[in-house]
Formats: sequence, C-alpha cells, structure tokens
Amino acid sequence: MAGNGPAPKANDRKARRNKDAIPQTVLRWEHAEAPDLPDFRIEKDGDLVEFVWPERTREWWQTWIDSPQAEHFGTTDWEYLLDTALIHAQMWRGNLTAAGELRLRVAAFGATPADRARLRMVFAEADGLDGGRGSSGGPSARERYGAAKLRSLPGGKSADE
Repeated sequence: MAGNGPAPKANDRKARRNKDAIPQTVLRWEHAEAPDLPDFRIEKDGDLVEFVWPERTREWWQTWIDSPQAEHFGTTDWEYLLDTALIHAQMWRGNLTAAGELRLRVAAFGATPADRARLRMVFAEADGLDGGRGSSGGPSARERYGAAKLRSLPGGKSADE
C-alpha cells in the first residue's frame, strides 16, 4: 500500500533543487607532536643576531601544546601555529598591527568560546566526576524522599496494575 498524500514531484519539476553535498576528502589520521620553538638568527642592522622569543610567546606556545585541541593537530597544523608564534612574538614586541592576523589565525584553532562554537567543538565531561549523582550535584530524589516518604495520589495507578 502506498503512503498517504500525493506522489512526490519529479526532480525536474521541483521548485527547489538542493544540490548534492560536496563529498568529503577522507585523510588518514596523523598525530604529530608539537615542535619546540626554534632557535634561529635574524638580520638586524646588517648583522645576524640570535632571535629571542618573548617569554609571553613561550607561555602562549605551551598553552597550545597543553590545549585539548592539540590532540587533533597534525604536522601542517603545528607548522601553521609555528608561523603564528612569530606573529605573536611581533605583537608582544610592540607591533600591534599584527593583532588582527593573530586573531584570525588562532580562531582557526578554536582559541575562544565563540571560535569553538563556530567550529562545533565541545569539551567532554569526564564520567564519574559527580560521584554517581545527577548533574545538579545535589542528592537524588530517592535520597531526598526515600521509599518511606513516597506515596501515590488518589486515582493514580499502582505499579501492580
């Protein structure tokens, strides 16, 4: 027996033709360890001098290494973040024009709550943290009222029925 209602229109007669979704490219998983901030030299006044990472950039780098997102970073992600560390270092040395580019780059990795929401990232809660209690952290209804305090209302059905 056919379904209720009129038959669906033929695809060439429909007002809206939703295109097929673009197929995804599935890549093999590659976990990559975070590299250290590199030592290198830069040219300053015609001389090569050792580049010194600002302490704040070293702390920022460690924050990314320790972040939950880092579990999902591959080699290219860490390379991009390494270039981003140079921008971070520029900003902390007083070049505030680098702030916009830094914001755009870290947004791609879910730096803020809004970025994570846009990227559909959520933090998982560990099982058992609440000690077996409900999500409120307070006592359960059974603990609060116990079997002796529960009674049925008139006109209700009992569990035996």
